[in-house]
Amino acid sequence: MSKYKRKTKAVEANQWFKNNDHPLDQPGQRTTQEGQVVRYYRNPDISGHVICNKCDHAMHDHGWIDNGNHTVCPGDFIVTKKDGGYYPIKPNIFNLLFESV
Repeated sequence: MSKYKRKTKAVEANQWFKNNDHPLDQPGQRTTQEGQVVRYYRNPDISGHVICNKCDHAMHDHGWIDNGNHTVCPGDFIVTKKDGGYYPIKPNIFNLLFESV
């Protein structure tokens, strides 16, 4: 895991681009290709070919974090919370708030 420092605290975070990018989602650690942290994006009401209005990628290129019901765009940073949960932050916001340590 890479570490990044917020102006007042350090957090663990990893940038996500595709399935299995998060260190805890590596193939071979599970019996399926589904990630433990970031799963494949699935929504029966939205086609995987629909273009995301936040990042201009097709929805089938996105991920999903169950804890908090977060959609993850390619390039988002996945931050580990103190309680063990995860949430995505857009790269431009992440780079304003955090610096590598």
